[in-house]
Amino acid sequence: MRRLYGYWRSSAAYRVRIALNFKGLDYEQVAIDLRRGQQRTPDYLRHNPHGLVPWYEEDGIGLSQSMAIVEYLEDRYPEPPLLPGDPVERATVRALCQLVACEIHPLNNLRVLNHLRSDWNCDEEQVLLWYRHWIAEGMAMVERQLERTAGRYCFGDRVTMADLFLVPQVYNARRYRCPLEDFPRICWVEANCNALRPFELAMPERQPDAAG
Repeated sequence: MRRLYGYWRSSAAYRVRIALNFKGLDYEQVAIDLRRGQQRTPDYLRHNPHGLVPWYEEDGIGLSQSMAIVEYLEDRYPEPPLLPGDPVERATVRALCQLVACEIHPLNNLRVLNHLRSDWNCDEEQVLLWYRHWIAEGMAMVERQLERTAGRYCFGDRVTMADLFLVPQVYNARRYRCPLEDFPRICWVEANCNALRPFELAMPERQPDAAG
């Protein structure tokens, strides 16, 4: 049985949901409410000692970190592929993933935002300005890369791992009302991806633990 521990608004868990859907794999979802601190409970830490989501279990193994989980799914279930066959093209797609996973997401995840609030006494407007600043910087890098690689999707006209990482980040940007007018290629790719069933089913509002 495949089991994914996540939170409906976690962009990292969102990436893995898309990958599982894209590969046509059935899985059970276990909700870990980050707002209530369930990721720090002894029961969850017995699964994932890092106290983060997502956590993925299958056939007695457990994996953390969305990039590692998606790479595992690609290796174990290679069809349909999420990476091109050419080594340089594969590296280019991975670099796009890491622009999101390493350059944008860590600066704006819940732990960082809560740290700004609690330890730096930032009000909500200041937190929002922080969030929008790093979204703008990161999305500008992605947009420039898409000028070189995008077709209908991040890398040509086939869905790749890069799309799985970009779409949840754009979702978060829209949630925080970040201006996206300067990123037309990003918005084009997002719209094309969200028209596909694997992306639609992975949307946060479609998850069992989504807030009403």
